[in-house]
Amino acid sequence: MVEAQHPSVSGPADGLDEPRLIEDAGAGMRIGRIAAPVLRDLGLRLVRVKISATAGTTVQIMAERPDGSMSIDDCERASAALSPVFDVEDIMTQAYRLELSSPGIDRPLVRQSDFARAVGGEARIEMATAVDGRKRFRGVIEAVADGPDGPAVRLLVTADDQSESRVDLPIRNMGEARLVLTEDLIRAALRREKTALKEARRPAGPRGAAAARPAKHKTNSNRKAAARGAALELNEPHEGDSNGR
Repeated sequence: MVEAQHPSVSGPADGLDEPRLIEDAGAGMRIGRIAAPVLRDLGLRLVRVKISATAGTTVQIMAERPDGSMSIDDCERASAALSPVFDVEDIMTQAYRLELSSPGIDRPLVRQSDFARAVGGEARIEMATAVDGRKRFRGVIEAVADGPDGPAVRLLVTADDQSESRVDLPIRNMGEARLVLTEDLIRAALRREKTALKEARRPAGPRGAAAARPAKHKTNSNRKAAARGAALELNEPHEGDSNGR
């Protein structure tokens, strides 16, 4: 049983070296292990790698700063740094399109600090290992704390008959977790965007403070550029159309 409390995450867990407790599988894991140190050198950390058949083949790299921000400049620098490394490592056997993005509003949760920041929000979680005979859960994150199997999430689940129950879900045993896009979540994101825009207008404001504004950029790179072109998006992951736009 996890003691219900809000965690005090400190030290490396607040920075670039905090590990992902939920990793990608297969080729995504391999690509992620190549991308992670490159992103770290840029002050970014990997959130997720997704390979899809969009616009031929798309390799989506989702990244952010430790505080959850991701500016247009961050996306551009990450694309420029990753492209030559991916070509040297020959990460795909076919031509592909490289896409850099921030996690978005209904973001994946992969680190302990992600869940800590999401306390009070609603999440959809799929377990790799069943808990009480089930793998899929949806509920409000009440707390994150250490349990017998490592960091765990206390989830308040409301059944169809409106009865409530609580379940402790070890993060390392999760297959996937992400925030549910609710009106409260959207309002909170808009408040953050408004604050960021105000900060961006100040002469001494932090660099990249307007990162919450939707933006899209394309760049072409190296020998696989004909089918690639990096699409950079800051709010929602951009899957692209059949023309790579």
